[in-house]
Amino acid sequence: MDIEALRLFVAAAERLNISAAGRGLGLAPAIASARLAKLEKELGAELLHRTTRKVSLSQEGADLLPYAREIIAQSEAARSALGLNAEKPSGTLRFAAPSSFAQLHIIPQLPAFHAEYPDITLDLRLSDTRFDLIEGSFDLALRSAPLQDSSLRGRKLADDVRVLCAAPDYLAAHGTPQTPEDLAGHHFLSWRNANRRELMAGPARVTLDPRQMVCRTILDDGTSQRLATLAGGGISINSLWSVAHELRAGRLVRILPEWRLADDSVLWLIYPRSNVLTPKVRCFMDFLLQALKSDLWQQ
Repeated sequence: MDIEALRLFVAAAERLNISAAGRGLGLAPAIASARLAKLEKELGAELLHRTTRKVSLSQEGADLLPYAREIIAQSEAARSALGLNAEKPSGTLRFAAPSSFAQLHIIPQLPAFHAEYPDITLDLRLSDTRFDLIEGSFDLALRSAPLQDSSLRGRKLADDVRVLCAAPDYLAAHGTPQTPEDLAGHHFLSWRNANRRELMAGPARVTLDPRQMVCRTILDDGTSQRLATLAGGGISINSLWSVAHELRAGRLVRILPEWRLADDSVLWLIYPRSNVLTPKVRCFMDFLLQALKSDLWQQ
């Protein structure tokens, strides 16, 4: 199968514009159309629906797309292993991450990354709703969870420590809990399922039960959780990476500072086990690990 034709197909599928995809690869529109038509004839399937107004991906094209991306990735990795890619890493890297984390810690790093790797285009999917890494054809993703899926590989970025905190104004009005038992009756910014969670302080364990607290606000977005806490909405549980700046500045106060959520969550950079680590993926992973290697996780 023609690697360059597959590269053109992937670019056209991502842009939904054959002419623009061709120009990006140094091809005239007529040549790009002819090369795609030849690929479709070889495969016996229409990969892209074309009308005078738009281009759309066919079902056959959608089925082929993740395999085409992997074939290209394998080709690039093979050339890199043989020393045939002397130039800097290039191409489009599809990366999924929670929007709350990305807004705080990844987006500010993008200018430095692009300055170092000007030939890489980052296609970011940022949402606190988790994407399926394989079905979505992502090269890389950031997740906060134990790595249990055997189809994935990963590199640890940091422990995801989750702590109790509140705004000074809220504590001035309602008092500061001194023991876990003092949490009962306090206003609590709850997660959606409102299940009981364990808190830990060394070997000690206690149960935090939202039903014993006043839960008038339910949130499923990390940024909204932080903002609601800053506004004085009550006590909440936040990842330390989300509130470290506010804690240092005194805009939030850590409640029961010796206690943390006992869920052993870890921030992972993960990628499909079947994929080789292409130069573009490896350099982005290494960049993030270096750029985020700071004390922002500590308090």
